Parts: sequence; C-alpha cells; structure tokens
Amino acid sequence: MSTLWILESLDDKKFPYLLTIRQEGRALLSLRVQEKWPGQKGHVFCVREEDDPGRWTTEEVERVPVISMNRYGKRLAVVLDRPKNKRCDFLFLTKKYKTREGEYEQIFWRTERGLKERKPRVKLSTYTKSELSIAIDSAERYPWRFPNSEVNREQLPVGDYALKEGNRLVAVVERKTMDNLLHEFGRMSVFHQQLSELEAYRYTALVIEANYSDFLNPGKMKYYPPVFTSKAIAELQALHPNLTIIFAGNRKLAQEWTHQFFTAITAHEEDTPHHKVSQVMTRYGTPPETTGGSYYEIRESIENEFPDEFTKAMLRESFPDVPESTLQRVLRNLKKEGTIKREGRGKKSYWVKTLDEV
Repeated sequence: MSTLWILESLDDKKFPYLLTIRQEGRALLSLRVQEKWPGQKGHVFCVREEDDPGRWTTEEVERVPVISMNRYGKRLAVVLDRPKNKRCDFLFLTKKYKTREGEYEQIFWRTERGLKERKPRVKLSTYTKSELSIAIDSAERYPWRFPNSEVNREQLPVGDYALKEGNRLVAVVERKTMDNLLHEFGRMSVFHQQLSELEAYRYTALVIEANYSDFLNPGKMKYYPPVFTSKAIAELQALHPNLTIIFAGNRKLAQEWTHQFFTAITAHEEDTPHHKVSQVMTRYGTPPETTGGSYYEIRESIENEFPDEFTKAMLRESFPDVPESTLQRVLRNLKKEGTIKREGRGKKSYWVKTLDEV
C-alpha cells in the first residue's frame, strides 16, 4: 500500500497550508500548518483538520511518498522518500485549561534539524519506576540477578529470561556463554529453528557473555578457525534480522544489559500514546517492506523489468507519485555508471540499457 505526504496551499491567512498523510485514498492524518516545512524556529504549531477539507480552496504544492511511520510515545515519526527535508515528527500533547474545566490539544511539527539546533536537555524516552516482573527458566543453573524486580522460576517455552505482563511474555532473552555458542555452531540447523521460535515474540535478544573479538582470536578457538566463526555469526544475523544480538563481554555486563533492556521495554509499554497517534498507526497498519525508498525501486525496475529501450514518459507512468527530481537522479546516476545511455534529442529522445555491453 502506497502512503503519500501531500502538502496543499489554503486560502487561510493563519494556517496557509494543509498537510495530509494519505494511504490508498483515505486520510490518515490531516493538519493545517503555518509553513511548508519547519524553518529557523525548529517547530511549527499545527491544528487538526477535522472538517471536510473540501471546504477549502486548495492547490497542491508537493506530493512525496512516505517511507515509514512509527510511534514513540506521544510522537509520530515520519520519514519521506527524498534526499533532503525527509525526517520529522509530530508531537501530540493534551493540556488542561487553567481557567476552566476541560482539556485542549497542542500539536507541534518538528524536524531533525530543529531538534539538533535547539539542543534540548538530555532526556531518554524510556524511564520507569515500576517493578519488573521477570521469569527465569527453571533449567538455568546459575541465573542472572535482577535487583528490585519480582523474579520467578518457571519453565519457559523458549529462551532463558522473560519479561512478563501478567501471564503474557513481553520480551524474551536467550543467554549464551562463549562455549555455549560454539557448541551451537555444531548444530546450526537446530539452532536456527530455536532462534526462529524466539523471533515470534515482539522483543527478543541473544545475549552473549563474550566479546566479538574473542571469536576471532585463534588462541581462544578449540574446534573452529576464526574465519568459520565469523561467517557463522554473520549467518545468524542475516537469517534472523528481527533478533537483537549483543556481545556483552562478560556475565556481569550481559546481566546489566538485559536488565536495562527489560526496563526500557516496560517504560515503552507503559507510555500511553496520544489517542490520535494510536489511531493513525492503527489505520496505517503494518508498514510495507522497503529497500531504501523509491530511488532503489526505480533502479531495480529499469535494470530488471524495463525493456532495453524506454522513454522517460514510460518511467513517469510507472511511478506517478515519485517526484521529478528523483526520476532525474536515478537516470543521471545510471548514466554515470554506464548502465544506460541516452539516444536522440528533445521529445524524440529515449534511453537504452547497456548492461550487455558492460
């Protein structure tokens, strides 16, 4: 599903632009904003457009594909498919009136540059005072310790340590010593199955009580050469991209990392999102897989799908929502690389693939 960022001008002096994030014809978010993009101030005040946008006389200013949208607490982070001015977020706040009962909404549109220039006080997004509920697998002989936490021993379906919410496993960690991991290399097919089961949970990690450099040190290897262990570790990450792999160095640091990992997850789960952010993300659904944006999608299409001779009009027809600047950039770079060359002049010009000649 394509998601588009559409900016339109309005006949409204106070909020002269209408910004809409649209997916498959439906508006996920519609805001009236004061500028085309936050400038020197670093942020722009916005108001939600709840009424029918058809009441405004509008003229489209820009249309850009959206690469991703994510929720971070009360923030909605958006990444656009263009080389500049591509990262921003919307902060949704609910304030109480000072002189009367009730609440009102504040929305601020902020950019990466604005946040850097303001240099706000260092503050982490994940902080909690809640007591953690941690389950340790009953098979663990010498388990890690988690201070100020409710710890129980039980048989876990997978992993060695789990963060719980009631009876639900929120996060799962598999612990490995250096010897444990080397042993698993001898039965990689089975180990991949175990890690696949681990990945079924939302938050997962493989925490190793050793440094990565230990696996490349011939003096510490008993059975495998370093070139094999480095390839085996790379295979684990490549085949399990949703699994966090941490080389913690030793037992104490592995224990500390896992404790902070569980704490951060608890804080994130407790952070009640603004209702509008939740609504947008629910309607947005699962984000489509991306290979880096439309630039790479266009390149791949030209190289593998387009005929040996094609025109720019054919390219524009295949990618109607991609900005002209992106199409030009793809053609220019492919020409520099010798992948395509231009034939003819003016309106009769066309592009020829030179892959067979290279």
